[in-house]
Amino acid sequence: MKWVYIAAGVVLYCIFMIIPNTVSNTLDIAIVQSIVEDSGVPNAVTGIILRNRLYDTIFEVVVFTIAVMGARFLLADEKPLSNIYQFTDQPSIILARLGATICALVGIELAIRGHLSPGGGFAAGVAGGTAIGLVAITSSTDSMQAIYKRWNAARWEKVSVLVFILLAVITLSGLELPYGQLGALISGGIIPILNILVAIKVSLGSWAVILLFIHYRGLL
Repeated sequence: MKWVYIAAGVVLYCIFMIIPNTVSNTLDIAIVQSIVEDSGVPNAVTGIILRNRLYDTIFEVVVFTIAVMGARFLLADEKPLSNIYQFTDQPSIILARLGATICALVGIELAIRGHLSPGGGFAAGVAGGTAIGLVAITSSTDSMQAIYKRWNAARWEKVSVLVFILLAVITLSGLELPYGQLGALISGGIIPILNILVAIKVSLGSWAVILLFIHYRGLL
């Protein structure tokens, strides 16, 4: 029977290779231009994520939130480890913190200018989470936990999710901010604000998960 599957796969592959693509390139360009005009931002990908399919993006943010809550719930019954594996040699610490600084700056850039160039809230959040992870493996766990509590990071994470959902629902109902001039930093209506909120959410959520795994697993 497996030979039937293999033959069917080969035939299907040959069909894909032989049949030409009938969609013209001009149509693709026209679609991208229409997305840019509808969203008011040069980054068509951001326009799709935070406008054309904003309904899906809302649930993507919710799923990430549930994942963070799930990690906290599943590890709650674990016994914390006393041995934490971290970098101890000075060159590794310096390189990790230098990388954390670069990641943090890149994350801020992606969050603020994600609607103008490649980037966006999710990419900025990943860069921010990477920066936090690099700091976590070179710093005291107690100090990282103290900073997390001092700045009420868990509360800001929840607030960013709620504000994102609220603004997204308002946008889906038809109420939008003025787009401004295409290509300007302050443009695209609500899209830059949504980008920043997603970046905050992903960064703080990553911070929470990193602390949990260090606390209960001893390493990232």
